[in-house]
Amino acid sequence: MSEPTWEVARLFPRQGHWTIEEYLSLEATGGCLVEFVDGVLEFPKMPKRMHQRIVRYLMRVIEKVIGAGVGGEVLDAPFPVYVEPSRYREPDIVYQRPGRPDADADYADGADLVIEVVSDDVGDRKRDLVTKRAEYAQAGIPEYWIVDPETRTIHVLTLDGVEPGGAYRVHGDFKAGETASSVLLDGFAVSVDEVFKAGDGEANMTENAPSGRG
Repeated sequence: MSEPTWEVARLFPRQGHWTIEEYLSLEATGGCLVEFVDGVLEFPKMPKRMHQRIVRYLMRVIEKVIGAGVGGEVLDAPFPVYVEPSRYREPDIVYQRPGRPDADADYADGADLVIEVVSDDVGDRKRDLVTKRAEYAQAGIPEYWIVDPETRTIHVLTLDGVEPGGAYRVHGDFKAGETASSVLLDGFAVSVDEVFKAGDGEANMTENAPSGRG
């Protein structure tokens, strides 16, 4: 006979009492999307089909840019990224330039470019648009893309200065008919229309993904 659910739950720390080591151990074995904030586990909503299509499209574009000679590595969630003491986030997409000391680690000590695709959940929207914007800037992540299907906008933010703890400035709020471009990743540019067509299932994911070179 299986143990009651409450008995199994007692095997884990209470919310607010998780350590970083316990979180990383859980994340390594669980294979699910879990974030860590000051001893509390946060569980973002599971991504819907549109969300996954957009992530897949952008991943393919970045992979083409990398393959064209820029180098580095692109990873998708779940992949923990350290952003500040006692906080780990799992961006939808993480790009790391070549030569990073944490290139082979199971989690990243920061990143070079991160992308979040905003969900329609109110709490998740605030987390991506406000909370993570501050956290990623504090962590010194040079570039942050926010892809917002609700407003059909891609926000590209770049960090003022090179030291952690700065603030993002808006490189561009790209809308229909425009091309969103990266400052950090040479050649990474996407048509806003094509990104959201991919999300709507209207684009051929292989044929219509741009080469990534301008």
